[in-house]
Amino acid sequence: MFTIEHEFDATVITLVDDEAELLMEDVSINVFAECVTVEQLDPRTDEVQMITLSHNQIRDLAAALDLPEGVYRFARDGEGGEEVKPGG
Repeated sequence: MFTIEHEFDATVITLVDDEAELLMEDVSINVFAECVTVEQLDPRTDEVQMITLSHNQIRDLAAALDLPEGVYRFARDGEGGEEVKPGG
């Protein structure tokens, strides 16, 4: 299950682990104009852990979810868009 909320300065997506036998803490993804943060409570320390990603890193992550092992980069295609190509 997940929720999407539009705040003043960000879109907040919350991922709820509701179908697993061993439930993980909720994950909050905050999409700002300049970056994306991913937050999750660490139950061992009772502190929220956060990482910050650029929009390019999010684009790469989304592409990587459907690709086999390897090194890839986005390159301009002939029509002014981008496509994923193998190579470093």
